[in-house]
Amino acid sequence: MPKLSVLAAGLAAAVAVAVLVSCATPQTPRSHAGATPAAPAAAQREPDERAPDAGDPLLATSGIEHRTVAEAFVTAATPADNLDSPAVWRAPNGRLWLLATAKQGDGLAIFDGDSGERVGQYGRSGAALGQFRRPNGIAVFGDLAFVVERDNHRVQVLQLSLPPARSARPGVPDRRTPQLRPLAGFGQDELQQPYGLWVRQTEPGVLEAIVTDAYMAGEDANGDEVAPPLEQLGRRLQRYRIELGDGAPRASHLGAFGDTSADGAIRVPESVWGDPAHDRLLIAEEDLATGTALREYGLDGAYRGRTLGRGLFKAQAEGIALWQCPDGSGYWIATDQYKDRSLFHVFDRASLQHLGAFAGRRVGNTDGVWLQQNGSVRFPDGVFYAVHDDQAVGAFDWREIARALGLRSRCET
Repeated sequence: MPKLSVLAAGLAAAVAVAVLVSCATPQTPRSHAGATPAAPAAAQREPDERAPDAGDPLLATSGIEHRTVAEAFVTAATPADNLDSPAVWRAPNGRLWLLATAKQGDGLAIFDGDSGERVGQYGRSGAALGQFRRPNGIAVFGDLAFVVERDNHRVQVLQLSLPPARSARPGVPDRRTPQLRPLAGFGQDELQQPYGLWVRQTEPGVLEAIVTDAYMAGEDANGDEVAPPLEQLGRRLQRYRIELGDGAPRASHLGAFGDTSADGAIRVPESVWGDPAHDRLLIAEEDLATGTALREYGLDGAYRGRTLGRGLFKAQAEGIALWQCPDGSGYWIATDQYKDRSLFHVFDRASLQHLGAFAGRRVGNTDGVWLQQNGSVRFPDGVFYAVHDDQAVGAFDWREIARALGLRSRCET
């Protein structure tokens, strides 16, 4: 994976200039006693959240067939953080570090990916680099973390690294924890209310980022945000080109896309994930009125005429992940956000045929997920992470998921 020393920060409309700031290391989990007071409930509510008096669908009464897979661990609960989405950095020494966005904590919670132990927190509230305002989606590519900030209307990029190693002693484990250094932000000129993103490499030294934007058309009498009319939904996703190099990489806005037909439009977007091998984007449509499901778009931004899981998703379609093999085979995993226990639907990567579903014993009300296919000592065949009820992250051993649903645990088997 290419390294990035500096990333482009926003200029006018399309191009960004690089910004370099001083290195910062993770902080130990701080008390929230001095944190900025929370906004009123209506201001904190997001487009996909129901009114406080609305009933929440429960998996226990859904009647949907599924397998139960026990969590390998669930991290300690920190309700004040309001965790949203996880992503994993696999350090050069092979250890997994789990990062989770904290919407209310305005930062990133950092966990040991094998044990679930919380080892630190990075960031504080603000608009400068290294600061956050309601971070939501997150993706890790190489040694870069891309963090979507709803209320700073941008994607912030941070570089991940380990501090220099001390003299190793036989039998002493490497306990170095990640350092994060903010590099830049982009998208401020285009993004209004961003949530999720997907990052890929399009050619050597060039990345592409696709970001969902849940801009709304005001509020109704209950304080719930109202989706714009169809003709205004053509900017639901924003596309960026990020050029890497020895000097200052440049981030360019390549344009927006979104279908405006009744079948293909995204009324309430959040998660997006792509599969270049099949020229496919899956986007979570969370709007209950039109039917929560996954829309299939091409990488060109055009709706492909297929909505996946219509009638199958009963709560809300949320986080999306992809397990993939070089031959084009694999599995999609998509979340249905039941309040009591989240349901994770599995689809064939190529055909999109539904292959089954699983749920944990505890994890519920899931927003973001992350599938780490490149494993670790504890999870040699990979691990699936899912946020639990806005306050913790659960981990599922991929071997257990594969065993429960009759899936492959490795590409070569």
